[in-house]
Amino acid sequence: MRPRDVVLIGAACSVQFSGDRALMLRLVSIGETDPYNDWIWINGYVLDTKGLATTKRELYVLRTGLRIQRRTAPAGVQPRRSSSRVMA
Repeated sequence: MRPRDVVLIGAACSVQFSGDRALMLRLVSIGETDPYNDWIWINGYVLDTKGLATTKRELYVLRTGLRIQRRTAPAGVQPRRSSSRVMA
């Protein structure tokens, strides 16, 4: 798991995300895993059905419950690149 991955947050992560409360999240940052109980803090953007970010959230979830859906941003979304051209 790494930033920019899209993960499914469902009941396996925490009972508060069961049923229709499940969500898709594009990861921004991942905290350290608690070695005793495998829970982790994650930050990211909740995605709507079109794959667009709607809300930024910080969640405490069971790491083993996270399901990676995509390893990259949705189609059409490109990372920003710095321009090497110099305007004269």
